[in-house]
Amino acid sequence: MNGIPSPMHSVRAMAELDDREVRRGLRRKAASITAAVAPFGVVFGAAAADASLSLVEAIGFSVFVFGGSSQFAAVEVLGDGGGVAAAALAGLLLNVRSLAFGVIMAPALVGAIWKRAALSQLMIDEATAVGTEPTDLAHRRYGYLAGGLGVFAVWNITTIIGFVVASEADDLITDLGLDVAGPAAFLALLWPRLAQAQQLVTAVVGGAIAVALVPLAPAGVPILASMFGVLAIRFVPRSSPEDTIGAVHGE
Repeated sequence: MNGIPSPMHSVRAMAELDDREVRRGLRRKAASITAAVAPFGVVFGAAAADASLSLVEAIGFSVFVFGGSSQFAAVEVLGDGGGVAAAALAGLLLNVRSLAFGVIMAPALVGAIWKRAALSQLMIDEATAVGTEPTDLAHRRYGYLAGGLGVFAVWNITTIIGFVVASEADDLITDLGLDVAGPAAFLALLWPRLAQAQQLVTAVVGGAIAVALVPLAPAGVPILASMFGVLAIRFVPRSSPEDTIGAVHGE
């Protein structure tokens, strides 16, 4: 009948509404985690200035390396008088985890080789955290881009701010308690996933490995070794969707 939407039209409209809601939620998560890392971009800019890098070199780090922990490690080595090779090795070791991120995100990042190569520049913790939130591949790609592009833009802007005007930004951030903003944002993103037994066990075992190695291993190694926590899921039964929903709602 004229004027009455068909069932197919209603289903399509509901799907479009759900898609918009999912994308809106991913943008909110990306915005929150981007805001959380902004102070660290300021600190990196200040650290680069203290290490006697030029503004162009600091910007180059944030554009081409674009890996927070690896940037800090490399700049620390250079600031202590180390060579370029040692700085590059320190940054490389801390970014090995990106290989695991690539395996996880690969199904969602399809396209020509040049396009995938460009997208890989955004392969950071924050982009992966937002990108792995949904199960649909299109939404995963959207979340990855929202998180990655947001952090890329803000990180580069705050690098310049830190270099130019905030040589004491590290003290200010500590005084304001902003140094815990990044970890807090990650916990907020990861917490809902701990409702699944396998992911909870992985998190606990990985954390235990990292904590145990902190006093024994060089910086960065405990984080890399924590990835072996994923082996623990072989001993945990896979959770059903019903179990996960019940755990989330406290049932």
